[in-house]
Amino acid sequence: MATTNDLKNGLVLNLDGDLWTVVEFQHVKPGKGGAFVRTTLKNVLSGKVVDRTFNAGTKVDTATVDKRTMQYLYIDGEDYVFMDLQSYEQISVPAGTVGENTKFLLPEAEVTVATHEGVPLYVELPTSVVLEVTYTEPGLQGDRSTGGTKPATVETGATVNVPLFISTGEKIKVDTRDSRYLGRA
Repeated sequence: MATTNDLKNGLVLNLDGDLWTVVEFQHVKPGKGGAFVRTTLKNVLSGKVVDRTFNAGTKVDTATVDKRTMQYLYIDGEDYVFMDLQSYEQISVPAGTVGENTKFLLPEAEVTVATHEGVPLYVELPTSVVLEVTYTEPGLQGDRSTGGTKPATVETGATVNVPLFISTGEKIKVDTRDSRYLGRA
């Protein structure tokens, strides 16, 4: 248990049976009345974002979320299998929990897996990954000045928009948050 005065970004709260991450918070002391805390909360499982206000000093139930660095091993049916790098314990994470991260998940990649009471909540990739371009159309000669882009398929099967000068077989750096091309690797 903690109070609303202890809130900070990234803290996970257990409210109404759901887990919510504090995205943003602000302590407000109006001229009249008591102080309160205005928060923006994100549901850990569904991703839904809500604004919620608490009276200052109100007790809130915090949840213990265990974040561990794990290595992605393989796909087992609908589940993705990860191994804890400290204890070598393996954990199966459902495809729905991994979500869109599958586009940039390479075998043996190190990721952060968050669990609560043994249940996987989410998988967090590094902010950028290096991937090989497996197919892209050749760029047109003299078409460099427009700053145009073209689609390229990378080794994980995802499609990334790349500059016209990128060719098949090159390694590129991709932002995992928004699938943006960051440069050559």
